[in-house]
Amino acid sequence: MKAVIQRVNHASVQVEGKIISKIENGLLVLLGITQTDNLTDSKWLCNKIINLRVFNDEQGVMNKSLNDVQGNVIIVSQFTLMASTKKGHRPSYIKAANAEIAVPLYKQFIEEFEALFKKKVGTGKFGADMKIILENDGPVTIIIDTEMKQ
Repeated sequence: MKAVIQRVNHASVQVEGKIISKIENGLLVLLGITQTDNLTDSKWLCNKIINLRVFNDEQGVMNKSLNDVQGNVIIVSQFTLMASTKKGHRPSYIKAANAEIAVPLYKQFIEEFEALFKKKVGTGKFGADMKIILENDGPVTIIIDTEMKQ
């Protein structure tokens, strides 16, 4: 799994012109799932994101987590994170999980995240053409890859 985590002042997800998720102050998580990802990867990544200290404390130092700031989260599945650009100019998505693998793991990721976070999260719509509107805060953007545990 690969996640791009952006600290946002606000974010929303639209599908067919309708807002399906909207948050203030929190994280927008773009989640890529490979064919070899599993529940262990999902649990590790959820824990890492929830405890990531990317919010400023009173001295302006990134020292607070989502729970510390009572932040919100939107999690959006994004297969293009798994693109390989090694050859040519057309990205290959061969490592991206197909829907039979990705949909259940995406749902499990959301369930695991909510269980650990003890709060509902916003989501995208798997496979839909989505418009994501956000205002980066910082900007703070972190990439985490479970394959490398970094």
